[in-house]
Amino acid sequence: MPLTSPRRSALVDQVIAQLRNQITSGEWPVGSRIPTEPELVELMGVARNTVREAVRALAHNGLLDIRQGSGTYVIATSELAGVMHRRFAGAEPRHIAELRSTLESSAARLAAERRTERDLVQLDALLARREEAWAGGDAELFVAADVSLHMAVVTASHNDVLIELYADLGELVADWLRADVGTVLDPSAHLDHARLIEAIRRGDGDAAASEAAGYPFACLGKDGTDGTDAQGAPVTPVGG
Repeated sequence: MPLTSPRRSALVDQVIAQLRNQITSGEWPVGSRIPTEPELVELMGVARNTVREAVRALAHNGLLDIRQGSGTYVIATSELAGVMHRRFAGAEPRHIAELRSTLESSAARLAAERRTERDLVQLDALLARREEAWAGGDAELFVAADVSLHMAVVTASHNDVLIELYADLGELVADWLRADVGTVLDPSAHLDHARLIEAIRRGDGDAAASEAAGYPFACLGKDGTDGTDAQGAPVTPVGG
């Protein structure tokens, strides 16, 4: 079969696939600005209209955000994450907390049953990174470290569906934590996660689930809600 020039639609699809791979591989992390349109044209050797169409497609799917005068930024790592971010960005904080509590407590219980030595090493390292970020007073680093620790707990559940679902919620959770933590860390509002990690280490599913279930509700008082958990008990507004 003789070779033919690729159809424009096929070329656009190829560019979309390459750009998506840059995002999903972490080469372009969430929050980063991607190369400009002229830079992408030069890097990929395609027409400007092809690049523009591919970028717009990824923006439509929720992976990119085109900001006039500023550039194009990565806002999600998958189409599902992008859809969830758009759909739930304005959700009630309590509803997000209830969802997190349900997912994270289930994951923590499974992690206590299934964690490996490698999982424990990762959890210890991420817990230490979270503490270092807090001690350093860098709010954005703390949010990133906190989200990474919670993701590692979910990963230790070894439930592929739960892991993928939580990963797609990750940036929404990060946005929620940024709003809670603010730009300045409050020393009196630190929430220690060591008990959660220790419960997972000793295989205590009940304790791990209990610890994980309460963390998401600790922030609610800062968000204009009543500052209580799912059972109506008061909680202290803290990050985590």
